[in-house]
Amino acid sequence: MVAKISSGSSIFGALAYNQTKVDEQQGEVILTNRMIEPRDGNYTVGVCMHSFEPYLAANQKTESPILHISLNPDPKDVLTDDQLSDIAQEYMAKLGYSDQPFIVYKHEDIDRHHLHIVSVRVDENGKKLDHNFEYRKSMEICRQIEQKYHLIAADKKEKQPELSIKGIAYDENNLKNQIAGVIRPLVKSYHFQTMREYKALLSLYNITIEEIKGGTTDKMFNGLVYSAIDGKGERIGKAFKSSLFGKSVGYEALQQRMLQSGELIKQKQLKNRSKAIITTAMKSPVNRADFEKQLAANGINVVFRQNDAGRIYGVTFIDHQNKCVLNGSRLGKEFSANVFNELFPSSKESNDKQTHQQSSGSVGSFDEPDLKSQLDTDNSDESINLFSMETNSGTDSEEEAFIRRMRKKKKRKKPT
Repeated sequence: MVAKISSGSSIFGALAYNQTKVDEQQGEVILTNRMIEPRDGNYTVGVCMHSFEPYLAANQKTESPILHISLNPDPKDVLTDDQLSDIAQEYMAKLGYSDQPFIVYKHEDIDRHHLHIVSVRVDENGKKLDHNFEYRKSMEICRQIEQKYHLIAADKKEKQPELSIKGIAYDENNLKNQIAGVIRPLVKSYHFQTMREYKALLSLYNITIEEIKGGTTDKMFNGLVYSAIDGKGERIGKAFKSSLFGKSVGYEALQQRMLQSGELIKQKQLKNRSKAIITTAMKSPVNRADFEKQLAANGINVVFRQNDAGRIYGVTFIDHQNKCVLNGSRLGKEFSANVFNELFPSSKESNDKQTHQQSSGSVGSFDEPDLKSQLDTDNSDESINLFSMETNSGTDSEEEAFIRRMRKKKKRKKPT
């Protein structure tokens, strides 16, 4: 079990972050301690703040009195809500917070169910609680809980070669949450240098992206929208503006990510592994399906782009071991689209576009959808309205970004 501890100055921000998960039916309150119990049992932000306000009002010196903790058991640990509640209660007691008000949320927005705990670092008299060696103490508590509840130890987990990310299923609910659960970890873990490469990566998970430009002569903006796609690469359903998923998957963040990826790919020579495996697979493939199968066996997916006549005009490789996405031409002329078009001419391939399924570890060809003509301009909260798009709007609800915000201290004005 892994614990992440952060502190901040806004109780509203910590509660609102977790309440968003509850409102989206991706979280629930499973335990409270010394909290005012609402008559209807609904722990809203306003209700919870009443429990913390006396402590914060008494506080005189502590600049970051808000405590936010996430407890993360291993995904393979199957625990009931009662067990999770017991774990949270025991963790907080051993950390020294048994007499403090705190509320425990269970998050279900990703496959790995985990806990978030909100409390305060000052007692009822406004005195700051001792938190010397807090992180060391937290690690010791986690090891004790792992032994008691027979959990998988965090320091003994085997590293997985691939992220545990599932492609989205359009026929299921919460399409917006499904997309968020894919794009956030992909952007954080994979290296790509162009939007084309990023788009190829997303296609493995039944998602596509489109860049939207607009504005006035005085102010222009660049925005992104995400959509679900079917097995043929055709867009289905609504398109969602990137700000709904947080700044980390928006236009500016991706531009910065691509610059950093280029430097890292060059520095660590991440092309070499992919190039060697692809070269070997190209020597004697029976057909394109056999070629894709050989690559998949080595943890590499390939995305071919074809026109209606079946001609290959683009190819991108995704190496899941080194988390690197590379257009064929970036590897060298011998890996360009023209080479593969000659290697796998349309006469030798069925003109039917193959589906790309993440579960099988391979990806077929697809035509890129014309998102601009299909874009849903419904004015609902979850769809795109091109005429009111703001690239800087929305809240970055990604956990890591939230933790960084928690740790930021407000600047004090110097007395005049």
